[in-house]
Amino acid sequence: MTEKDLDPPIFRFFTEIGVIEQLTRAKLERVLPDGMKISQFTVLNHLVRLPGSWSPARLASAFQVTRAAMTNTLQRLESRGLIKIEADPGDGRGKLIRLRQTGRDMREKCISNIHPFLADMEKEFSEQSFVSALPLLEEVRNYLDEHR
Repeated sequence: MTEKDLDPPIFRFFTEIGVIEQLTRAKLERVLPDGMKISQFTVLNHLVRLPGSWSPARLASAFQVTRAAMTNTLQRLESRGLIKIEADPGDGRGKLIRLRQTGRDMREKCISNIHPFLADMEKEFSEQSFVSALPLLEEVRNYLDEHR
């Protein structure tokens, strides 16, 4: 019996997720276009998946980062013309974030650059393997999201 076999399966499960995240992040940062960072891409991806107006505080909460970190990312995206930061009409001090078409286009460019990495993985693993893994991952994500 190896040392890792002594660890509870739930611990090993989250260890694997952590290692996968680190390896994937490093790989993706190398292929993202135009100096995009993972933090910027994930915000663009979020805004495409969940459209509408988002306050910086709400985005910071969604990503579990500080408001300062989110403000930095948003300022970088705005300086590239990918998002629009505008005054919140319901809160004179607040801001709202809106995705521009250029941001949507950049997300698509990022996905295009990521595709070869994903295609290589699809050669190694069947689509059914990924389909089978999704329900548990989605349940765990939902649980963690509900129990922040």
